[in-house]
Amino acid sequence: MQSFSNPRIPKLKAVFISLCLLTPGISAYSQVITPDSVDRLVNRTLKTFDVPGIAVAIIKDDKIVYEKGYGVRSVNTGKKVDENTLFGIASNSKAFTVAALGILADEGKLKLDDKVTDYIPEFKLYDPYVTAEFTIRDLLTHRSGLGLGAGDLMDWPDSTDFTMSDVIHNLRYLKPVSSFRSKYDYDNQLYKVAGEIVKRVSGMSWEDFVESRIMKPLQMTHSVAAYQRLKDFSDVADAHAPVDGKVLVIPRFIAGTGDAAAGIYSSVAELSKWVIVQMNEGKYGDSSHLFSEAIHREMWSPQTIIPTPAKNYYNTHFTAYGLGFVLSDVKGYKEVNHTGGIDGMVTKITMLPELKLAIIVLTNQESGAAFSAVTNQIKDSYLGLSGRDWVKVYADNVKASSDNADKVTSAVWKQVEARKLDAVKTDLTPYTGTYRDNWLGDAVISLKDGQLWISCKRSPKLSGQVLPYIGNTFVIKWNYRSMEADAFAMFSPDENGKPIGIKMKPVSPLTDFSFDFQDLDFHKVK
Repeated sequence: MQSFSNPRIPKLKAVFISLCLLTPGISAYSQVITPDSVDRLVNRTLKTFDVPGIAVAIIKDDKIVYEKGYGVRSVNTGKKVDENTLFGIASNSKAFTVAALGILADEGKLKLDDKVTDYIPEFKLYDPYVTAEFTIRDLLTHRSGLGLGAGDLMDWPDSTDFTMSDVIHNLRYLKPVSSFRSKYDYDNQLYKVAGEIVKRVSGMSWEDFVESRIMKPLQMTHSVAAYQRLKDFSDVADAHAPVDGKVLVIPRFIAGTGDAAAGIYSSVAELSKWVIVQMNEGKYGDSSHLFSEAIHREMWSPQTIIPTPAKNYYNTHFTAYGLGFVLSDVKGYKEVNHTGGIDGMVTKITMLPELKLAIIVLTNQESGAAFSAVTNQIKDSYLGLSGRDWVKVYADNVKASSDNADKVTSAVWKQVEARKLDAVKTDLTPYTGTYRDNWLGDAVISLKDGQLWISCKRSPKLSGQVLPYIGNTFVIKWNYRSMEADAFAMFSPDENGKPIGIKMKPVSPLTDFSFDFQDLDFHKVK
């Protein structure tokens, strides 16, 4: 679990808690934030966190009281962001998946506590007991026993060729790190399975269901369930990330099998309609319901406990995951929120239902600090809190985290350089060959001009140099640099000292959790 002091946030998903782990303070009442103040706040945020573009909406008492775009959709074109600019909302798509299942439950076509195997007989997890007991609700609540981001390398980086059938099959190879239903660990793969249940029960794809049964009734006419379904590209944000210290346009993440976890593209103007429905217990228009109040209560009821720091600025005592949302108390009010992150875009939706308040922040860079600073500053004005400069708070946190990560990675690369100068050269030939992981497939390690290289067959972007580090431990420098996910490769020898396996883990403490190298277990096959 990572906090938003991390300058990059996890993918598909999203880490969850918008809490600042600082000592609480007492502040005097302040006026609700003005449009000019929002302008200053967001423009300062753009500059501080080097974000090309941000869109913001504030919804109060079922009305959009503020919506505006800032900065540019792309540093390549310089075209401006507006309230209709489409962003990948990433894991904020998960609540749409829950709503889709809720609609089917309202129609009597399934129950949230039905067994997954009732609908997907081939579904199988590592533990047979867990497989037999696993329910649709378990797919949605991050309590499976799998580790944080387990299996996400089937999606990241997005050059992989895994089908939905592959994903379902490969879940059986992912070893649990905790007992079933005992612990919160954020998961994306099981939301993909939830999307498959929508497909099998409704007879239409998850994408078709979401667009026809959710977006169409809400008149979200420009939003789509997946980037590939866009017909109008005239107002779409590009993805950006720091590459060698400069923010550049990077290849757009295409969710593929992961649309039910992270595929939707939408704008603050149209997401405002979605949050108004949420804050009205599924009701839209004069009398229509998208889903029932009973389903809404399930979505906003605690399902899985999330640990909460003893001291925090908002005096939060409890945090939990509901269905598609994180639930907590902030200064005595209920807060419902979720974040989302894919390559080059991160987003946050926050609702305080007792205040009939919602805040939506969409960005086209990978700075969770940016959306947190904007959200919290606006939220504070409605809570009557003042005196906290959230841009500075998060800028300081980002610097501290980055400085720490730089120390770690600099020490590693210093050792790699020292190894290059060693008088005794490592014989690299024994390390070559084909290594196989049960769920990621084959990785080929070969020699080119005296240098080891790795190439993962089912994930072409997972290729790069394999550099000697210490003993049988090497460092992989991936060719795709915007990932910021270089990894240790630890070779295990047989009784004769010949490498026969590889375990991996990230080098940097800031590596996105969806690069779940730690879940891989390669064995040499030739």
